[in-house]
Amino acid sequence: MPRIVYLATADARGHLMRAQLLVHGLRAAGAQVQVLTTSDAGQAFLQEFGIEAQILSHHYGVQFDAQQNMLRGATDSNVAHYVFRPTRMLRDIARLHAVFRAADLVINDSFHPALLFMGAMPHWRRKVVHVYGASLRKALSANFEGRIPRLLARAFAGIVGWQIDAALCRIEHDFAYDLVDATAQPSHIRLPTPVVVADGQANAAEAVAVYLNPHFRDVALADALAAGLDHAGRHAHLVGEGYAGHGAWVGIDANWVSCAAQAPFIVSAPGMAALSIALVYRRPILLVLTDQPEQASNAARAAQLGLRHEVVVWRGDAAAFSRDVASAAGRLMRAPGTLAESDAGRAQAHARIQAWVDCLLALGAGKTGHKAAAQP
Repeated sequence: MPRIVYLATADARGHLMRAQLLVHGLRAAGAQVQVLTTSDAGQAFLQEFGIEAQILSHHYGVQFDAQQNMLRGATDSNVAHYVFRPTRMLRDIARLHAVFRAADLVINDSFHPALLFMGAMPHWRRKVVHVYGASLRKALSANFEGRIPRLLARAFAGIVGWQIDAALCRIEHDFAYDLVDATAQPSHIRLPTPVVVADGQANAAEAVAVYLNPHFRDVALADALAAGLDHAGRHAHLVGEGYAGHGAWVGIDANWVSCAAQAPFIVSAPGMAALSIALVYRRPILLVLTDQPEQASNAARAAQLGLRHEVVVWRGDAAAFSRDVASAAGRLMRAPGTLAESDAGRAQAHARIQAWVDCLLALGAGKTGHKAAAQP
């Protein structure tokens, strides 16, 4: 069985949820897996799911404001300091170099600069697998479009694309990809975003399942969201690390997906994980859209695919936002989706996880004949 190192960035929680699912699956299959992450909060989050992780360093991270809007200037500054200050990325590379010696596979989930660099270098790249959402790669490549001269923006996109493509393999995931019985290209694999297998015994059909990642910290937004749901006559199960202890909000709920799978509808930002849950368990979803490029792309894709959803946007007006939430909730409830059969939804979630586990085990063993392709 292969020895695998899994680096999951802690920018939000989708990378960490994916990591804990796959690490448990890989370990159950007999693989040895070491987990790394990038913040104390990320480490604590993984512990809630039974995963002990080491922190590579605290220096790298995408920056957000209290409404989960991406702060591009602050992020650019953080990345520049990380890459060019010798006590940061070079130190992480030295630590990772030691890790590489004992590993058959090193997973980069998603786009940590140290592993982007190492994945392009001949000595290391044969072990690196980049894992990323399809919309996230597009957003990264387009990061500087319209902000710096076009030639420089294209040069940045070209360098990043070269680094990603030079690694042993890249696994691109999307909430709407379907598993098919086909052989993928060994260096480029598409898989559906993995989803937690819900507990069929959970009984939360009366509560709307709300999850906001820890970048949501604006209390006015949280209160307006809860008020809007209350005005629509819906009791809500409120989960968000940024609001832990505020009103009825709890920080982490390891059973949240099981609640969401039976809820009248879900409320979340349009991340890959939330949209995957809505799709697999056939739940309508109310999307809280912020200024985050990949999530805007995900919301547009949900509309194209006909996933039952509504979109609300926080613009700083609590009363208007509350009214928008209540109206959107009413529309979702007037034409609710059909609950997936419990066994069917769980079977689909299990199949997604197993496809990832089989793929990573094959890559770790140096095999290329794995079945892992997917199509929208």
